[in-house]
Amino acid sequence: MEKKTQNSHLGTTPIPKLILKMAPPTIIAQLVNLLYNIVDRIYIGHIEGIGALALTGVGLCTPILMLVTAFSMLASAGGAPRSAIAMGQGNKDEADRILGNCFTMLLIFAVVLTVGLITFAEPLLLLFGASANTLPYALKYMTIYCCGSVFVLITLGMNPFLNAQGFSKFSMTTTILGAVTNIILDPIFIFVFDMGVAGAATATVISQSVSAAFVIWFLTKGKKSILKLRLNAMKLDWKVIGPVLGLGISAFVMVSTESILSISFNSSLSRFGGDLAVGSMTILTSCSQLITMPTQGLVQGCQPIISFNFGARNNDRVKQCFKILLSFAAGYTILFWSATMLIPQVFVKIFNNDPALVEHTVWAMRIYMAGIFSLGFQLACQQTFMALGQAKSSLLLACLRKLILLIPLIFILPLFFENKVFAVFLAEPVSDIVAAVVTVAVFFAQFDKILKKGPEKIG
Repeated sequence: MEKKTQNSHLGTTPIPKLILKMAPPTIIAQLVNLLYNIVDRIYIGHIEGIGALALTGVGLCTPILMLVTAFSMLASAGGAPRSAIAMGQGNKDEADRILGNCFTMLLIFAVVLTVGLITFAEPLLLLFGASANTLPYALKYMTIYCCGSVFVLITLGMNPFLNAQGFSKFSMTTTILGAVTNIILDPIFIFVFDMGVAGAATATVISQSVSAAFVIWFLTKGKKSILKLRLNAMKLDWKVIGPVLGLGISAFVMVSTESILSISFNSSLSRFGGDLAVGSMTILTSCSQLITMPTQGLVQGCQPIISFNFGARNNDRVKQCFKILLSFAAGYTILFWSATMLIPQVFVKIFNNDPALVEHTVWAMRIYMAGIFSLGFQLACQQTFMALGQAKSSLLLACLRKLILLIPLIFILPLFFENKVFAVFLAEPVSDIVAAVVTVAVFFAQFDKILKKGPEKIG
């Protein structure tokens, strides 16, 4: 088994060719995954008479969606790189144990989140900035979505293990199946069955269940899968889950702080700008995902290559992969930043045509997106730390942008500006640029030292 693993294409195929094979499917998968929320919001935003309020209400559920995603990342972002490193070291049994333990954790997370979020749905939404006008729409969407959170957790939590094996096309297929189902069901439930916001949430849950079923089949019955989801590997073992949680906590912090971030933005904007400002934030969040999700897809396509070759001590291949990753990530974010500065109205009108909302969001976008060009640098470096199993550095940098910089600035900057709404939006580019500079500096100070030291023995 060791010989077969060491001769994996991840360790032998030329790096540029390998990236071209693995990155496009993961990028497409991220873009398609983005469709779940964007398609919902496009349809909701165009519901006759209530579109703007319904869109704002659904936007208030963003912290919940982010929290569910964060728990899936806690398992997958820590488990997938470690399983890839284990395979690079020739230890398939340990890689299977990591997979099984992560699956069990996802099931536990699903039970806790479903019960907790449904129980406290209304007070949470009020905390997030819901008004009397938007609360009914937010409550409908959140309740139904939470009932299907187990499917979301399985899909998002297990898919990275497909990528870790180099099967990015199968990972993409998982996502596409769900997205196509969502696109078909959304207009049927929303307009034909006249379910409105509840219809959008129902379509999303059904779609995620289709994706979850496929990924479970692939990991249990799929003939090509190297890793196998087996019952005897699902018994929780702290020796397995401890290092997984230690590595995954950085990704968890990155995503979960999006919840805190969304609460901070919505509460401040609701106070200073009302429903119009909160509605603008909903659209801005969706547009920013058009930048972050493809970049994350590129990173996910490169992570298995970096992790496997780091485990196999192929340092030159690790360096080559990182250089290409950095170049493409930075290039994409700079290109998209240029578009949001020059033609913001094109992006805004995708979601809503209300003149007041469009005008306010176009103005806000040029402020909010002003520093987004730096995100490619930060993500490439921070996520490479994760691929190399560097839990502490990854956690610190994950906390920097949002917890240390952005969230405090949302509340501090309005103290110094007459236009409070402008100040809230300004917090984003300031934190983006500062965090990117620090992350790049820390990464290049440690990168060669990490490669020289090599990986810890897994299992």
